[in-house]
Amino acid sequence: MSDPLDDLFWKEEILQIIFWYLGEGLGSSVSAADLRPFLDAEPDLVKAQLARLTHEGYLTDVGERRYTLTDLGRHEGGRLFGDEFDGLTKQAHGECNDPNCACKTLGPEACEAQHHEHAH
Repeated sequence: MSDPLDDLFWKEEILQIIFWYLGEGLGSSVSAADLRPFLDAEPDLVKAQLARLTHEGYLTDVGERRYTLTDLGRHEGGRLFGDEFDGLTKQAHGECNDPNCACKTLGPEACEAQHHEHAH
């Protein structure tokens, strides 16, 4: 029987890493071996957690022991990643690529990105 706190820890770690990995275009799916450089865990533990997350609906087994995020996994992984790296992922308003953005004329506090998404 596994420890629920350990399972929660591994769920959060693995979903964040897969969300980042796929988002960076490093692949369309991951294997336990792909995750090992980012996790301090034995291969069997990583494989067991991938199987558990698949059973719980966060991952889809796409064959050959490779996994991708389900809609639930993408939502949860994105939320966890956002929470973890919130302070590091915000861009400066001087980098706004939209010449029509209010931040160019009215200042950063008027940036339309705070209300609507546009390229920064």
